[in-house]
Amino acid sequence: MAGLDESGSNPDVGLLYDINGLTQETPHWLDRALAFVGEYGLLLALVLLVVWCWWGQRKRGTLDDAASSVAAVVWAPLAAGIAVLVNVPIRGFVERPRPFRDHSGLRVLVEGKEDFSFVSDHATLAMAIGAGLFVANRKFGFVGLGLAALEGFCRVFMGVHYPTDVIGGFALGTAVALLLSPLAMALLTPLARAVGRSRHVGWLVWDRRVGPVAAPLSEPAKPAQATADPDERDLAA
Repeated sequence: MAGLDESGSNPDVGLLYDINGLTQETPHWLDRALAFVGEYGLLLALVLLVVWCWWGQRKRGTLDDAASSVAAVVWAPLAAGIAVLVNVPIRGFVERPRPFRDHSGLRVLVEGKEDFSFVSDHATLAMAIGAGLFVANRKFGFVGLGLAALEGFCRVFMGVHYPTDVIGGFALGTAVALLLSPLAMALLTPLARAVGRSRHVGWLVWDRRVGPVAAPLSEPAKPAQATADPDERDLAA
């Protein structure tokens, strides 16, 4: 299929030049730093964010709560992998060349980009993880979405993607993470619950040390009070 509109009057191209043109104003070391961040750093940060979120979600009061929460966290990287696989036929169908192949004057900060441009794999991965984390935990989700937005900016800044490549990646990653979430939770939650019951690997799902403690017999039972922060509540539970 022919590539998307590449004319110079296209606002997509104009925004590409505006964002990539910032490289002419920034120092060389900052360009190099942003190129590394956009190529590797932000994806690594998202992986560490997933690990951090998983570690916290293990500390739920009951196994059922921990299993559903951990299952939601596990879904985030799985959604990213599925979204990238979905993108393979999309790229082959659209066949949009990289912007520096059709437009002169762009400063490309990363070499070796010979594949097609639409949809951006990096933007797809980042947004799928961010949206998946939002299902598991709102606060971590907002951080993930912020990192995904920065990833999208860096891809255009580096001169390797059009803005619409990034928008398409955001849409694809979000769609996979949210639309497939109910099915994923239905499959992953029982699996996480089974792992949590294991004596040897149960810690991967539930930290038993934070489980509920029975009140002393000498004290009257007190009505349970909800203490969970609404922002910390598992949206997939």
